[in-house]
Order: sequence, then structure tokens, then C-alpha cells
Amino acid sequence: MVSVFPRLAPRLQEAIVARLGWSALRPVQDEAGAALLDGKNAVVLAPTAGGKTEASIFPALSILLEEKVAGLGVIYVAPIKALLNNQETRLGLYTEMVGLDRFVWHGDTPDHERKRFLRDPCELLMTTPESLEVMLVSQRIDDARLFRNVRMFIIDEVHALAGTDRGAHLLSVIERITARSQCDIQRVGLSATVGNPDAILSWMKGTSQREGVVIDPPKPKAQRQLLVVHRPDLPSLARDAGKVAQGKKSLFFCQSRATTESVAEAMRGRGTEVYVHHSAVSKEERLRAEERFANAKDACIACTSTLELGIDVGDLDLVLQAEAPETVSSFLQRMGRTGRREGRPANTTFFCEAPQAVLQAVALIELAKAGWVERVDVQERCWPVVVHQLLTMALANDGVAPEEAWAHLARVRDFQGIGREEFDRLVAHLLEDQSLLQFSGRLIIGPKVERLFGRKNFMELYAVFTSPQSYTVELQEGGQIGTLNQAYVDRLVEGVSCFLLGGRPWLVVAVNHGDRIVKASPAPRGREPTWGGFLPQFLGYDVCQKVLDVLTSSDEPAYLDADALASLRAQRAAHAGTLRPRIGGIDVTSDEILWWTFAGGRINTTLRHALAALNPSWTIVPDNFVVKIRGGMQGELQDSIRRMRDPGFWTDETFWRGVSMGLPGYRLSKFQPLVPGWIEREMLASFLIDIEGTQTWHERACRELRTG
Repeated sequence: MVSVFPRLAPRLQEAIVARLGWSALRPVQDEAGAALLDGKNAVVLAPTAGGKTEASIFPALSILLEEKVAGLGVIYVAPIKALLNNQETRLGLYTEMVGLDRFVWHGDTPDHERKRFLRDPCELLMTTPESLEVMLVSQRIDDARLFRNVRMFIIDEVHALAGTDRGAHLLSVIERITARSQCDIQRVGLSATVGNPDAILSWMKGTSQREGVVIDPPKPKAQRQLLVVHRPDLPSLARDAGKVAQGKKSLFFCQSRATTESVAEAMRGRGTEVYVHHSAVSKEERLRAEERFANAKDACIACTSTLELGIDVGDLDLVLQAEAPETVSSFLQRMGRTGRREGRPANTTFFCEAPQAVLQAVALIELAKAGWVERVDVQERCWPVVVHQLLTMALANDGVAPEEAWAHLARVRDFQGIGREEFDRLVAHLLEDQSLLQFSGRLIIGPKVERLFGRKNFMELYAVFTSPQSYTVELQEGGQIGTLNQAYVDRLVEGVSCFLLGGRPWLVVAVNHGDRIVKASPAPRGREPTWGGFLPQFLGYDVCQKVLDVLTSSDEPAYLDADALASLRAQRAAHAGTLRPRIGGIDVTSDEILWWTFAGGRINTTLRHALAALNPSWTIVPDNFVVKIRGGMQGELQDSIRRMRDPGFWTDETFWRGVSMGLPGYRLSKFQPLVPGWIEREMLASFLIDIEGTQTWHERACRELRTG
């Protein structure tokens, strides 16, 4: 294609050649540059380190130079502060080399620096969605003046925001800023992996009238080096990983903080410098690890997903993975850290302790080889953010009129499934319980919201989203074992569920949701952990169906080591005669029924509640692959499956009461105490269970049983 380089502002052309020493742009940069200079909205797709940042920032700088923007012109948004900090130097270089400037604003930015920026705004603002909200609400900021000339939003890692509450919040904030700007703000989303970029583009576009385009130039067939290793325990796993990592630079991704610490401890002393990087490590320690690692030649960072997004830690030789991530997107994002240098293949070595982790790793690899990546489901009835945006608009200036609030909210894609009558019902409820008050026709903050969120000048309200809760796991006789995430704990059954933590199986004795404590004791010999036998992950339907494909196939992938291949063969033999392709099967043991669905965590959790509504005396434990039932007979299960074919069953009040009673009240959103019961029930359905997906799966399974 024709290079976009001659269309860039002359000063930028000179800087790219003289300061960066570049002789050409990459295809994604040429294609994106042409689209953005033509004024189009765009989703730009490229692998990690594939040049996405420059594909957006070069045309943005060119526009700023050619159109002589006064003050703030471009806003770069990242989902996490660490990514902003990581990009600060790079974007600082690009702005400085053409005589412009950038400013980074997030929760750690000193107040005196913010004041300096507000007095004399520079051309590029790097920030988070939450910090933009602060600018819109703060009485000290003239937001109409600040955002008057904004003409472009660049959203990095857009796949991490679309389809989430944070994404709905960002889109609402963008629309509020659009109302203050003189421009139809151009929107640019950057992503390495997403299965439905056209839907992301449509979501991101909002009220913009600009034409939209997906930038996804053909990529040369990538070399990939893959290996799945099975080891019997964590010490031997870490020992062998340490041998592989020696003399190289590597990232070792782990699925929990506890595993990260254990792996790092086991690898130390083998000649390789090992750093730890996860959310419980202080910011200073994480930055120190990133800096030292970037300059090292024989080093490994044991990390969780904190290094999955586009934080640059330099060229890597290896990506190692303990067990397996939850999604193909995560796998590709992590593997994409390698293979940057000419002639070096992208690579991942999976070190699996649990046998079923071997299955999951194979499923992810096979889906990726087929070109499949998870879709991002864009929501249209995002109630928690509707409530939040109502509150922040009521807090700003002299409140907001209901008509004015509705006019704004109706423009946001994530709220477009909500009707005006429903909005009025919500406002009436918020007025009735004094979350809001109404004076002279305008909504203002009420005493209930003051009490819940008013501390430190409503900073608790600006922080839109509650971090996932963690539960401390304690021994009955005292002493801590580690932590489990809240979504996993919600599916534990006292006296029945077992889980793996710190390399050992534990039996759940009691769960205290109030204090967020799980009491546990060592699992009796022979008791298998629940949740697919290893880590507490909530897997999607397609990944679980691929695991079933792997189990019911006879193919033996060449990337399995001898122990992993033996594990695969043993698991296939254990399920022989029970499982059928696409539908699974039912296995009856002496004390329980195993309904092997391979339908994923949300569908199996939905089935759990459906079965409990029909059979209150049963004890039911779902995981990603199987629904375990105690206290029932196979004939009763078959009868329940038939009854669930009735579409009316899924709207039955008994079912919903069972769902509501089975969940801790605070778990969905920090704004849950403010919403009426009918909204809370809908939030439960969208967050935890999947009625539509369950009905579709159930109908297909029944149809295949009849024709099989």
C-alpha cells in the first residue's frame, strides 16, 4: 500500500527520521495513519509490540501540528495506572520531539502538578476513566474550557474495557466530554486480541458521526514454539522451569499470587535473578522489578496478569505459564511478549501440575491455531453505571434535571436497552430512599449517598468499581493458608467442596461471608478437589467445549512432553464410555451423580440453581466441566432435565428466589444498596448466570441426544 508518511506534518516526518532513525513505517501504521488523517474512527489491531501506539499517536500529533490546537487536543486513556506510567516516557519523547507536551493524570499525580496543568493545559493528556470523571465533577475545574478543543480519544487495550462496567463508564464520560467539545471527537481503540472488532468499533463510536474502520492488516505467518509439560508437584515444576529459564530473560505467568510466590521461592538460588510482580506487591517494588529486569540478561519475573497488558519490559526470550490461563486472548497476549526479534519464534511453555491443566492448555492452543479468540459481549442494560452516572451528575455544579440526565444516558450504547419508564422508576426509587433529593426540578445528592460515599469529598464515589473481594483461608486450629477470590468462594459448599491451594488439597469446613473467611482442614486422602481439579477459574463455554473435544478425540498433539501425553491418555481412559462429543454424559457413582456438561462456569452455575429450585433437598456443586449432585437419583435428574426444556421455567419466581438467597448481598456492585429489587435481580442474571446460553446449550444437548 502507499505509505502515509508524506501526509504527516513535516516536523513529525523530520523527527521520525532524525530522532528515531526510522526508514519506514509498519503496515499497521501506514493503514491506521491514513484512516485517522481521513478523520475516521478506528479499531487498530496488532500483536503486542506490533506498533499500535505509534499507529495512533503519529497521526494524532500530525493533526495537532497541522490544525494548531490551543490547549488540550488529544486524550489517551489506559485501563490501569501502570500502563500510563509505562507509556509516559515513550509518549513524552514523541511529543517533545515535535515541540508539544504530554501530561499524566491519575490517582498518584501530585496536586501541585495537576494545578499547573489546569492553568496551562498541554496538548496530550494521559489518564484513566476515573480521573476524567474527577475532572468533570470537581468544582475547581472549568471542564467546559478544558475540553473545548478535544478532538481525539485514544483508548489503549480497548478489549479490556468494552463489555465491562468500566467500559460503560468510560463511554458515558466520553459523551459528557463530547458535549463540551466543539468537535465530533474521533475515537481510536487499540487492541492485540479481540474476536469481534466490528462490534467494538460500533460500541466505541457512540454518537460520533464519523465513518468507522477496523485496521487489521495481514500478518506474516508467525513462528510459534509451544510445549506442554506435566509435573507431579510445585517443587518439581519450579525446578524444571528454573532450568529452562537459566541464562535467558523470561516471564513466568501464574494464575494466583500464592503460586507466584511459591514459584519464585523455588526458582531462587538456581543462578537466575527472580522478581515477583502481582497486585499485592507494592508499586515501588513492581517498578523496581520492571526496571531491573529491563536491563538484565539472566532474569525471570514471576507474575500474575499484572504484566499481561501492554506494559513494556523489553525483549524476552521465553514466556512460561504455570497451569493455564482462562482465555485464548490471555494466552495470545502473553505469548506475544516473545518473538519480537527477527528470526525468533513466539513461544510459551506450559508447566502443568494438575492433570486437567494439561487439557486446558491443549484446548487453548487448538482454539488459537484455528484462529478463534473470545468475543467481547457489549452490554446494553448496565444498571450500576447508570446509577453511578446519575449520582455524579447530581454532584456536579447545581445538580441535574431528570430530563437532562436521561438525554445524556440515552446516548450511551451500554444503556440503550433501558427504556424511559424504567429510568423514571429508578429515579423514583432513589428519591424515595433519599439517595437523591429534588429541589427546583433538579436532582442533588441525598443523605443516603452522603453516608455511603461522602467521605474525603466523595472520593469513594469517584472510584466507580469495587475491587474483587478476597477471602482469607484459615485452618480450624488457627493459621492462614492463603486467599481465594470471591467468585470462587460463592460456589463452595461446606463439608463437600475441596480446593487446591499452596499445592495441597483442602476441605471446606465453613464459609463466613461477613468476615470473608473460609475455614478449612486438610482434605481426606482420596478426595479430589472441585473446580476442574485445580485452580478456581471461571471458564467460558467455548474453552470448555474444546476440552471435551480434546477428551473425546484420539489426536495426540506433538507439543506434549512424555508426562503430559501420559496424563492426556490417562484422562481419556478415565472418561471412556461416559463422554460423547459435544454433549458430555452422565456418570453415576456410589454417592453422587456427575453430569458432565463441559458448558462453562456460568452455564453450570445456572444449572445448579435450576436443579436446586426443582430439588431443594439436593446438594449440588458445579464447576466448569461437571455438575455434581448428592441426594438424588438418576431418574430424578433425567426428569429435571426434561422439565427445564419448558421456556416458562426460566422465568419462574421460585427459581429467582433460589438465586437471590444463594448469594451474599454485596457481591455485585458497590451501588447495589441503592437499587430496587427488580434491578438487583436483573444484575444477578447478567453477572452470575446465563439463562439464554443455558437454554441454547440445553436444547442443543437434548436434540443431539435424540439424534445420536
